[in-house]
Amino acid sequence: MKINKILISQPEQAGGNPHYTNLVNKYGVIIDFRPFFRLEPLSLREFRIQRINISDYTAIVFTAKASIDAFFQLCEEQRYKVPESLKYFCIGENIAYYLQKHIVYRKRKIFFGDGTFDSIVKNAVNEKHRDENFLIATADHLRPEWSKMFEQAKLKHSSAVFVKVVNCDLKATDLSQYQLIAFYSALDVASLKANYPAYKQGDTMFVTFGNSAQKAMEEAKLKTTLAGPVDACPSMASAIEYCINNANTLVNAQAKASVKKAASVKKSVPAKKTTIKKAAIKKTTCPKKVQKKAPLKKKSASARLKR
Repeated sequence: MKINKILISQPEQAGGNPHYTNLVNKYGVIIDFRPFFRLEPLSLREFRIQRINISDYTAIVFTAKASIDAFFQLCEEQRYKVPESLKYFCIGENIAYYLQKHIVYRKRKIFFGDGTFDSIVKNAVNEKHRDENFLIATADHLRPEWSKMFEQAKLKHSSAVFVKVVNCDLKATDLSQYQLIAFYSALDVASLKANYPAYKQGDTMFVTFGNSAQKAMEEAKLKTTLAGPVDACPSMASAIEYCINNANTLVNAQAKASVKKAASVKKSVPAKKTTIKKAAIKKTTCPKKVQKKAPLKKKSASARLKR
């Protein structure tokens, strides 16, 4: 099997991605970028249903750029002036620098982690921030473990939805023309199933990045060719390159794994017990003995004369 066309479930970067450009030049593959979902800000009316008063919080947690835009848009619609004392905790450095679109970047007020939510909590439990009241700005697919992390750290917090997930219309996209599809999120898998309820994978290879995407693939009963990140493939680009160089080996291993799984499932199903029905034996009852009536005695002639 040769990989000629690749679909990546993200929008193409404005200046292009040098890692993907390198794959195109090196292997002559075609890479298409097609987002499977988008994040849209809640309307003010939708946000107010949650009964969240932004002014009650002294720190806010951001995990996506869309949440930052939605937060400041809602503040503007409510005519609420964001105080300079508000602290910002971001999941990564790129999210933190995105804040410059809305505020003056101050290192004393902005903190970022290493790309994991756990790193946000580690920053938050610092003695300087322990007394803050945190608001976790989320999408409508909030992971419950995020709140649990704050609870375990004994940090005062609440969660509020600022953006909602909307599946993109993919029905005009012919997925069968791609030999490899790359997923970054569990939401990509959900959008695939929503757009193509009867989708059959066939020989298509899937590369996922992150535990949530891998788990979603398993729940959707789809086969993952390579789940990253791993030591040999720390990035999505390196995982795709590995698949290009080892396509036949990976496809054969994928096919064998599916056959083995099907066999184990068949073996685990208990055989139905066959019960032989006993033939119903009719009870035969012997007829009752008929008692023979005694023969009538003939009356004598003298008796008849007397009569």
